[in-house]
Amino acid sequence: MPRATAADAARTARLVLASAGELFASRGFADVSLVDVAQVAGVTRGAVYHHYRSKAGLFREVAAQLQRQVAEAVMEAAESAGTEPSDQLKAGAHAFLDAVTAGSAVRILLIDAPAVIGWQEWRRLDAENSAAHLKEVLRDVGVAEELLEAVTAQLSGAMNEAALWTAQHTDADLARERSHQVLDRLLAAVLQADQTSGRMA
Repeated sequence: MPRATAADAARTARLVLASAGELFASRGFADVSLVDVAQVAGVTRGAVYHHYRSKAGLFREVAAQLQRQVAEAVMEAAESAGTEPSDQLKAGAHAFLDAVTAGSAVRILLIDAPAVIGWQEWRRLDAENSAAHLKEVLRDVGVAEELLEAVTAQLSGAMNEAALWTAQHTDADLARERSHQVLDRLLAAVLQADQTSGRMA
């Protein structure tokens, strides 16, 4: 039998990752085995181990991919909002809330990930993706450098909690609407502080 090419290996890795993402989102980490992933992907369990070594390693890659996808949605929305930093902040924040409550993101990123990969790793992934963009635009709107980390952490935390609340609400559409309304108030408070003090202090 001919050896698999690099392209074949990459295709298998992507297929395994996509299949794992679907399973982790629908069942949760605890109720998914690598055998399940292999069956859905149509590959051997050995192929799953070869590419990702363990279930935790596979989950981490799924979470990292989702973090990047959410960050891409945030960046796209911010860039589409024009060149005004305040408009970019608003557009990006609302895009984050929508992206993280869509599909598999909530269960994987906000429910299972902190427990599976640990808070330190979860925070690192967040800091490298959506939180990094949030911090940059907060700096652009005038948040003082000495408060930048704290404002980023608290606004990011508020949006993550809003996403969890929205996802767990019996009326997701209403909850999303309310979350966006409150997010507007939080963003207005940040921008108001900047406007009244020149720099947020």
